[in-house]
Amino acid sequence: MDATASFGRRLRRGRLGRSALLLVPLDHALEAGPLGADLDTLAGRLAEHGADGVVVHKGAARRIRPARFRDLSLIVQLTASTGLAADPDAKYPVATVEEALRLGADAVSVHVNVASRTEAAQIAHLAAVAEECDRWSLPLLAMMYVRGPAVRDGRSPELVAHAVAVAAEMGADLVKTALPDDPEATARIIAGAAVPVLAAGGAPGPDPGAGLGRMAAAMRAGAAGVAVGRLVFTSPDPAAVLRRLAAVVHDRTPAVAR
Repeated sequence: MDATASFGRRLRRGRLGRSALLLVPLDHALEAGPLGADLDTLAGRLAEHGADGVVVHKGAARRIRPARFRDLSLIVQLTASTGLAADPDAKYPVATVEEALRLGADAVSVHVNVASRTEAAQIAHLAAVAEECDRWSLPLLAMMYVRGPAVRDGRSPELVAHAVAVAAEMGADLVKTALPDDPEATARIIAGAAVPVLAAGGAPGPDPGAGLGRMAAAMRAGAAGVAVGRLVFTSPDPAAVLRRLAAVVHDRTPAVAR
């Protein structure tokens, strides 16, 4: 974070966790339906096994006991869409920075789909939230994806670099994005970014080890951490997956298939 940032903003950024962050987004229910897990119990297991923070919607935050956040940072998601909509890429505001602060949030998150039909409104909202974060000294995580009717490859290095630049230009403190599979391209994107970049986990495949391997590769390429949700909470043993992720992120050890 910029050394000129306010004391409060730097303090809250420090509360998010270590220099390399392991975040677990749990904001998928609005888009895809119920997570299939008790949120409070899951949050407790995440805190116990190495997660630095969770990303949740405002209603979900109220279903997690405050004691869970002694060892876990709270990031409130301010945008949403459902998979049932005519245009699922059209993210829209569902909460405010002030609401997040009343909940005790350490940071807020905004999702932007660059190249979507509603890109203009989404970027404008990101800019407005960044201004509110400046006013209230709250860190801003921008979840930046390249998605839209004309997009063939949302992980194209040029497009991903552009999306990361949009977030930085609008005032985000951290960026989560789907990085390319090519480690050299990923390293170039991260090296050229004006703000720290977190690797997005994405949808889990049949082999959980492949997802862990991608996160390890991103860390080797210089990522500031990872934000992995579905790979964790859809696993039969979320704690085991999280421990392996914690080793990759916090200890920077290679992912070992099991």
